[in-house]
Amino acid sequence: MRAILTYHSIDESGSPISMSEDVFRTQIAWLARSRVRVVSLDALMRMSPDEDAVSLTFDDAFVSFGDVAAPLLAEHGLPSTLFVVTDAAGATNRWSGGVDRGIPELPLLRWESLGRLAEQGVHLGAHTRTHVDLARASGRQLRDEVAGSAERIASETGRAPSAFAYPYGSVSDAAVGLVAQCFDWGCTTEMRSVARNEARALLPRIDMYYLRSPGQLERWGTLGFRCHLTIRAGARLVRHRFRTLTGQR
Repeated sequence: MRAILTYHSIDESGSPISMSEDVFRTQIAWLARSRVRVVSLDALMRMSPDEDAVSLTFDDAFVSFGDVAAPLLAEHGLPSTLFVVTDAAGATNRWSGGVDRGIPELPLLRWESLGRLAEQGVHLGAHTRTHVDLARASGRQLRDEVAGSAERIASETGRAPSAFAYPYGSVSDAAVGLVAQCFDWGCTTEMRSVARNEARALLPRIDMYYLRSPGQLERWGTLGFRCHLTIRAGARLVRHRFRTLTGQR
């Protein structure tokens, strides 16, 4: 079973985008010694779906990635992809002047720090320029958010990103088409493992918030693990549809 895992912030707030440092350290220690290989996104997509392997991704580029996650991953020699909201670097996750409901306001890494991480082997991916909902964007705005974020990363670091993550997991046909033009891979929030012959601009990811309880990650690949993912994915889809209908995020 191969999968792309998603983290956001490493902090103690308990919010839906947060993972406590102790739990994170426990998970990384297990991955480092387990049969599950931790590989880059490119490598994962070349592997068979039957192989036990994961790729680690982190959305938004919070300061906690540089303070906690990056040193720990480097200690274990594990690769990762950090998705950057390019125009918010050095600010906070107050997207469009506000923080999403139930989410704490948290600092984001500056370009100087992002550049150092890239030099150390962290792959920087794009997460739009302003963390906009791409399902509501079109025309010039859509191109600016998608292609413009790639251009900003290349300009700041000298490295063109090969991967993109959709904010809120929101997509449209136009957004997917543009991501496919600009990037090798596009990552969604569809919560499941990576199957054979996935559309390369619509890759599923497993949000680690739902695997934070003791022993859940260690059941990797078992029937119980797969059932847990299916139940969580179904509940999450219902919540997402309700929020879409009511105009919430």
